[in-house]
Amino acid sequence: MADRKISEMSFEEALTELEAIVGRLERGDAPLEESITIYERGAKLKAHCEGKLKAAQMKVDKIVLDGQGNASTADFDG
Repeated sequence: MADRKISEMSFEEALTELEAIVGRLERGDAPLEESITIYERGAKLKAHCEGKLKAAQMKVDKIVLDGQGNASTADFDG
């Protein structure tokens, strides 16, 4: 999974890999150089997850009600 491009991952996939990285770092079962490499990937995964969450939050924030009280989403304009 570590070979997969982070930008192509769903939130859930990125979070699962990030949790695995954190667990591995906490156990200390990787040599120093490998720990640095997986830490760097973990930081990128964290940023990716934060971006996905922010996009979801913006979408939720843009939920609008029509005249009959039906919810729909509007595109976020920035």
